[in-house]
Amino acid sequence: MNSGSTIIPCLRYRDARSMIDWLCKGFGFEKQAVYEEDGKIVHAQLTYGAGMLMLSEARSDGNFSRHMVQPDEIAGRETQCACVIVKDCKAHYEMAKAAGAVILDDYSEQDYGGAGYSCADPEGHLWWFGSYDPWQGA
Repeated sequence: MNSGSTIIPCLRYRDARSMIDWLCKGFGFEKQAVYEEDGKIVHAQLTYGAGMLMLSEARSDGNFSRHMVQPDEIAGRETQCACVIVKDCKAHYEMAKAAGAVILDDYSEQDYGGAGYSCADPEGHLWWFGSYDPWQGA
C-alpha cells in the first residue's frame, strides 16, 4: 500500500482541461496523470502533498452520471466539500484569490487552532483550505 490518501475526492467539470490548469495555478495542485478519449478528459489525477483529486469531464451518460449534478444546476449548492490541509494558509488564500477563486468565507484564525477559508472554483465546486491538521491532534 502506498502512503497517499485512502479517500480521494472525484469531481466533474464541464471544461476539465481548463480546470486542470486552473486547479494547478489557483490551488497548487500538480498533474500526476491525464487520460483523454476523443478530445475529452475521461480521467485525471492531481496531487497536493500526499492527497489526490480525481476529475473528469461532466457528462450525462453512464450509470454513475445519474447520481451527479453540477453546482450551477442546484443553485450553487453542494452536499460535500473537499478539505485540504495547507502549510501556509494565508499565502494559499492569496494565491487562490489572485487566480479568481470566489471567496465564500474569508481567511480567519480558528479558536481550535490553525487558520482556514472556503471558496468556490470557477465551475462552482466548494473547497475549504486550512492549516489545522486533524492527524496531528488539537
